[in-house]
Amino acid sequence: MSNNSGDPLLDAGKDVLGGVGELAVDWQNDPWDVETIVTEDGVDVVGANVPKNVQALIRIVLLVSLVAVLVIGLAGLWFVRQINPGGVVATPVNFTINEGDTLKSVSNRLEQDGVITNATVFRWYVARKGGIVLLPGYYSLKPHDTAGNITRVLNTPPAQTFIKVTFPEGLTISQMAERLGSNVPYLTEDDFNLALKDQTIRSEFQPKDATSLEGLLFPDTYQVSGDDNETRVVQRMVQLMERVGRQEKINESQARVGYSAYKVLIVASMIEREAKVPQDRAKIARVIYNRLALGMPLAIDATLLYGADPEASFADLKAVDGPYNTYTRKGLPPTPIANPGRASISAALAPAPDPPLSDAICQGAPRGTKCQYLYYVLADAEGRHVFAATYEQHLANVEKARVAGLLK
Repeated sequence: MSNNSGDPLLDAGKDVLGGVGELAVDWQNDPWDVETIVTEDGVDVVGANVPKNVQALIRIVLLVSLVAVLVIGLAGLWFVRQINPGGVVATPVNFTINEGDTLKSVSNRLEQDGVITNATVFRWYVARKGGIVLLPGYYSLKPHDTAGNITRVLNTPPAQTFIKVTFPEGLTISQMAERLGSNVPYLTEDDFNLALKDQTIRSEFQPKDATSLEGLLFPDTYQVSGDDNETRVVQRMVQLMERVGRQEKINESQARVGYSAYKVLIVASMIEREAKVPQDRAKIARVIYNRLALGMPLAIDATLLYGADPEASFADLKAVDGPYNTYTRKGLPPTPIANPGRASISAALAPAPDPPLSDAICQGAPRGTKCQYLYYVLADAEGRHVFAATYEQHLANVEKARVAGLLK
């Protein structure tokens, strides 16, 4: 039988290569051909005929590849840990950027301070995120925070970051300095005190011969920015006291109460330290002005405590004839004894009227004399005072306060 198919092209191919059966028989196996061997359990094993040196090479390549994958994975994990350390973020710390600082100098200091773990990785991250505009000032950073958060904080201008500090009414300037240093990590108590002594900062209410800013700083809540310094804080506090004083019309004090603005602030400071409830402020102001008019010592306990040893007894303080002892010296103390708030300034400018003759405390007043508020003492544990027009009434009130355990 003829093997020709009738197709000239196909028949020609068969003539050259032989039939399909012949091709299968005549094919010669090369050393690199891979055979499939079926084991007894039916599993095909590929590569049975691969030379041993090639198999060893394959194993080495596979091992190297595995090691490379592990190394890359560990490196990636390490890198991620530099960017995002994980765990508990530490308490914020103060960090200062100075004039002339660069990303390199800043990142190196961040690493030295323990804020970041690797300065080089941090610089790479910052470059990938568009960089940082470094502005001199103070920044609050959390050690072990993410690189993203640290970058965000450093990219926020210090003038836009604030720490709130509240100065209650009645603090002295030294107490204000202590509070500022305790609440703002980048400002210090010592530098605040130095700024207070800087004679270039003065109040419009301050007499020419007065060197202390006591009583001239307004107590309030201030937002201290990251680019602030102690001098700027003092200036703002002085300026706010000036503004509040003008609002309360302290510039009219001579016509209203017969004293200069500065002396009114001295009176207001004593009211601030003595009054415990709002309704007593104006009456205490009236007692002070009445005693001044009569030439009586003010006998204000709070003045004894100003600048004194906090451990000293009241009896010892009363025995010291110093400029702030209003028991032994007549008139006002030389300076305010604290920094008064608006309510005390208002009371000093608008003291309460004296009691009418129909008031019970006027019953014991000598005939022909004016009934005036001249004395006061604590009346209850809430800090209210009871007022008197005569010394006898006052002694009776003092005894009641002593029995009630209100006096030391």
